[in-house]
Amino acid sequence: MTARHAVRAATVAAGFGLVDQTRIVTAASELARNAYVHGGGGSLEIQPVTMSGRRGLRLIVRDDGPGIPDVEKALTDGFTTGSGLGHGLGGARRLMHEFHVDSAPGRGTTVIVIRWNDR
Repeated sequence: MTARHAVRAATVAAGFGLVDQTRIVTAASELARNAYVHGGGGSLEIQPVTMSGRRGLRLIVRDDGPGIPDVEKALTDGFTTGSGLGHGLGGARRLMHEFHVDSAPGRGTTVIVIRWNDR
């Protein structure tokens, strides 16, 4: 819940509309849940970004867990290693404009996502 509240506050401060606020908070929630459940915990950085006059919000979620052996497979809808529905990573990717996963077995996972404010 702490992550959700912090991200919601950042989306409001960045001037995102309600629909985009919900998209970003949902993606953050999915990524934080994955870091907690599969990575044993982790960290979340929230960064306002600007590029070519566009404003947005970057989220960086890191964990020191076991890593993801096959990132492409993990991004497939319905794939799960737990009791979830298998929409976490793929769902987060669809909700954000930019999405990058850096992971390998034995070295944890870092997910970096950006949503641009088109308002």
